Amino acid sequence: MEEELKKQLETKQNLIKSLQENIDTLKDSLSLKDQHIKSLETSLLIKEEKIRVIEESNKEINKIQEELKLLLSDNSTLKRKVEILNEELLKADKDLEQLEMENEALRSSTSSSSLITNYTDIEIPKEDILQKMREILQNGKHNVMITVPSLEDLQELYLYEVRSSVSLKISCSIDAKSGDQSNLLEEFQSLDNISLRNYSNGDRFSINRDGAELLFAAVGSKENNYLVVHTLDPNHIKLFNSYTMEAWLRGRKLDS
Repeated sequence: MEEELKKQLETKQNLIKSLQENIDTLKDSLSLKDQHIKSLETSLLIKEEKIRVIEESNKEINKIQEELKLLLSDNSTLKRKVEILNEELLKADKDLEQLEMENEALRSSTSSSSLITNYTDIEIPKEDILQKMREILQNGKHNVMITVPSLEDLQELYLYEVRSSVSLKISCSIDAKSGDQSNLLEEFQSLDNISLRNYSNGDRFSINRDGAELLFAAVGSKENNYLVVHTLDPNHIKLFNSYTMEAWLRGRKLDS
C-alpha cells in the first residue's frame, strides 16, 4: 500500500512538473507574442509616417504641377516680358553709350580748359528734346511758337493739356493725304487755340514760350545728333527766335 502511494505521489509530481513546464512555455510564447505585437506596432507607425510623407510629397508635386500649368498657360506673357526686358536692356546700353560719349566730350572740354562743348558726335535722343519741350509748353501763359519735323511729333507734346487761353502757332511737315496724318490733323484743328502751317524741311525742333524761354535743336547728319540750345536769357532768345519765326513764315498755310 505504501509503495502504491509513493508511485501515485511520483506520478503527480511528474504531472505538476509537466504542467509547470507547459506554463513556462506558454509564458515564453506570450512574451514572444508581446514582442511581435510591439514589432508590428512599430512597423505600423513607420508605415503611417511613410504614408504621411508620401501624402505631403504628393501635395508638393500637385502644387508644382499646377504652377507648371500656369507657367505654360502664361507662356506668351512670359515671352513678352522677356522681349520687354531685352528692349529695356538695349535702351540701357544705348543710354550708357551716350553717357560715355558725353563724358568723353566733357573730359575733352575739361582737358582743354574750355567750357565750349563739341556737339559733332554727341547723341541726344529725340525723346529727350520732346520731353523738355513738353515741360516748357506746360508753363505757357499767352503765346507759344513751336516747330517740329513731323505732325506725329506733336503727339508727344500733349497739346490737349495746354490751357485754351494759350495761343499755339505750330510749324511741321504735314501730309494731309496720309490716312494717319489726316486723322491727327483733324484732331489738332478741332482745338481753337492751335494754328498749323506746313513746314517740310524737318531740320529743327524749337519752342518759344511767351518770349521768356526758348529751346532750339538743330537736326544733325547722324541719328540722335542734335545741337541743342535752351535759354532764358533775353539776348539769346532774341537771336534764336529768328530761326523759330523762319519756320512759321516759310510754312505754307493749310487749305480751309
